[in-house]
Amino acid sequence: MKVLGIDPGTAACGFGIVHENDGRVRALASGCWTTTARERPEVRLRVIFDGVQELIALHEPDAVALEESFVGADARIALSVGQARGAALVAAATAGIECAEYAPSRVKQSVCGHGRADKGQVQRMVKMLLALDEIPPTSHEADALAVAICHALMPPLARIAAS
Repeated sequence: MKVLGIDPGTAACGFGIVHENDGRVRALASGCWTTTARERPEVRLRVIFDGVQELIALHEPDAVALEESFVGADARIALSVGQARGAALVAAATAGIECAEYAPSRVKQSVCGHGRADKGQVQRMVKMLLALDEIPPTSHEADALAVAICHALMPPLARIAAS
């Protein structure tokens, strides 16, 4: 199974693609799309939409997994993260790829063993699980790889429930 994981955001949107075979996962690609606040919102969302479409065309994933929005104190940030999620979801739907969403605590639980892991722990566990030479350069990239790992290693019935 090949999974495209996405850590949505308009300023920084992480992505990671993993391939799972017989319970082992390996990274195929990862990175982060960035935009600035000076860019118009529709342009920022188009970067994400186009990026997801390009990755789907290039890697042909079986699924797209996204981290659910964390609703903090700032409603504007929650709104922009929701818009980024929407751009990614529409790009996946356009390609006919099923999507699943996971709460941040579920992703941390599956990758680190507990749902309250900090960013550094997630980065270190992603490095270890994927046998990477280095820790992913940004927390957004690490989180995207983590959500892809979470989906790829999720038991089949639980995957259906997350869809």
